[in-house]
Amino acid sequence: MKTSVLALVAAAASLAAQAQPSLPATPKRPVTDTYFGQQVTDNYRWLEDLKSPETQAWFKAQGDYTAQVMAGIPGRDSLINTLVRYDALKAARITGILRRGGRYFYKKTLPSENVGKLYYRTGTTGPEVLLFDPSTYAKGKSYAVSYFLPSEDGRRLALGVAEGGAEISTIRVLNVDTKKLYPESIYPSWFGVSGWTPDGKGFIYTTQQSGDTKSMNMLLNTRSLYHTVGTPVAQDRELFSRAKYKQLPIKPEDLIYVTYSEDFKYIMGNLGGVDRRMNAFIAPATELLQPTINWKRLAAPADSVLGSVVLHDRLYLLSTKRALKGRILVTDARQPNLKTATVALPMEKRKIETISAAKDYLLATLNDGLNTTAKQFSLRTNRWEDVPLPLTGSAEMQVLEPTSNDCLLYLTSWKQPPTIYTYNPVTKEAKVSPFDTPVTYPGLADLVVEEVEVPGLDGTPVPLSIIYNKKVKRDGRAVCFMTGYGAYGISADPYFSSRTLALLNQGVIVAETHVRGGSEKGQAWHKAGMKTTKPNTWRDFIACGEYLVKNGYTSPQHLIGEGTSAGGILIGRAITERPDLFAAAISNVGLSNMLRFENTPNGPNNAKEFGTVKDSVECRALYEMDAFLHVQPGTNYPAVISVGGMNDPRVIAWQPGKFAAALQAASTSGKPVLMQVNFDNGHFTEDKKVAFRNFANMYAFALWQAGHPNFQPSPVAVK
Repeated sequence: MKTSVLALVAAAASLAAQAQPSLPATPKRPVTDTYFGQQVTDNYRWLEDLKSPETQAWFKAQGDYTAQVMAGIPGRDSLINTLVRYDALKAARITGILRRGGRYFYKKTLPSENVGKLYYRTGTTGPEVLLFDPSTYAKGKSYAVSYFLPSEDGRRLALGVAEGGAEISTIRVLNVDTKKLYPESIYPSWFGVSGWTPDGKGFIYTTQQSGDTKSMNMLLNTRSLYHTVGTPVAQDRELFSRAKYKQLPIKPEDLIYVTYSEDFKYIMGNLGGVDRRMNAFIAPATELLQPTINWKRLAAPADSVLGSVVLHDRLYLLSTKRALKGRILVTDARQPNLKTATVALPMEKRKIETISAAKDYLLATLNDGLNTTAKQFSLRTNRWEDVPLPLTGSAEMQVLEPTSNDCLLYLTSWKQPPTIYTYNPVTKEAKVSPFDTPVTYPGLADLVVEEVEVPGLDGTPVPLSIIYNKKVKRDGRAVCFMTGYGAYGISADPYFSSRTLALLNQGVIVAETHVRGGSEKGQAWHKAGMKTTKPNTWRDFIACGEYLVKNGYTSPQHLIGEGTSAGGILIGRAITERPDLFAAAISNVGLSNMLRFENTPNGPNNAKEFGTVKDSVECRALYEMDAFLHVQPGTNYPAVISVGGMNDPRVIAWQPGKFAAALQAASTSGKPVLMQVNFDNGHFTEDKKVAFRNFANMYAFALWQAGHPNFQPSPVAVK
């Protein structure tokens, strides 16, 4: 018996060795930099040159290797089929609903379609009219609509079209009545159209110097311009830029955009980016086309304003200054002065998340750290009232058009698929919208949701959401998929995902961590996970993993950790600090080499969140959060799949690439380290066929390495 088992193992190993491709070689070419007296060696600096034929060949070889490994994982194709089947259960996915001139505009994607098409209908029950199909935009190429905005009369539509999963788009203009495109096209524009003039003759948009996602000029010195439909783009009028308004504190990395106020009486210019605090100016809308706009300060970053709306010449501001969970201030829009602003809604236990304006109401959403509530302020009665939400979970309020009181409510939770409601603040009634497409998914009734607080490594209570099928036993043998983010003050509010459901219905426990760096507990929670306090982010994640193990949900042999984008810091540093805690890790388009992030197109703006190498204290913090530089040779690392998109304008592909290269050279665990390269993808993609493949690959790899029985190779029979 013993001999037959050994023979079986040997035969399986031999077969695996013959079937598996060889891992591409990655030469080390050390480059040493000195930061404030500290030397740092980078063995893979050469991978940063994405235009080098050698680097391109390396990424292709890594991608080919990963694709071959993926093809051999049992359960991968079945998982893709599950995602396709779940997608087909919903009759259509409708997003981006806007009403202008009595017409409702929206994007709709059918189960049989990879990307959405643009439609409109007159009224909620009028016949549906197809406006734009991106699949017919250019033969032999794959395009998607990245954004769209109708004119106020509903007769024209500005839209962005992007190729190959990219986000850098070309602005086109559509005549709604004839469904024909106007001849002009504007490229490049990541941030698109921010507003039409009330007469519908032209629109405001933001453009940048380059559409090359590998160019350091891509996001430097952006500009806001005005375009009159039917005129040459070269004649567009510059509204707001660093070059034109040298007297204003505009930095090269600021992302510039101009919007109208809700009543079209004012225009607002904002210096945006990853810092959510407004750095904004205001002027009368009558100055839009004047040679020079007399911009007045609306809010500086020190004012900690996170949102603003105008109602009847009153400027309402959501500010966290001296109120870390937010309060709403009000001042005169004609002469804004935050020093003399009065309090319209004081801070309370719940943080104020958003404000918006209908014709006669100010609307606000609030959050207790998990669930959303809402309030409305009537200009007629001068009173705040609670908005009765139909469901508990995450809620978003959207005013259909600022000249009316008609609103939409979007509601979802861990177990509730997104549902669209119409809401009337006058009657306070919410009804399921005609645009909602109800769906019934398998397994929802069997799901259990637990909300707990876990002691962080420093004793701070960290919220943790745990979702699983009621049949799963807490004996430490279940596979657990634990994910986190923790950046920019973005909270992990409850949401429904059919991709997550595909895991849950295979007996996987899903754990959503609410680590510091988000804002679940207000702005203090964000500040406790940025720059010098960033280690709290991954250490909170580690604490959540330890809790799940200690309480029998899973074990280190079955724990998967995942982080996406800025969550790459979280997962990268979690596995380099506690490699023993995880069976597998997914770094999905993850930031992994923070000391070099400023050397990427999206890096300078992100220094506001993570820090700069130009400051000695912040430079040290960047080194601490750099997963690539914390990879140590001779360490038993978990299995890792690192993912990069070659069209990604946010996280350049060499960030996850260098991390994968370092792990492949350093790990002594014998577990695989893969670099998945998406040549038809960016940071993400709307294309369902590509997205399903991408996520199925990541999940199947991690489930294989975490011991899920449906993803293990079959035993080899030996006679």
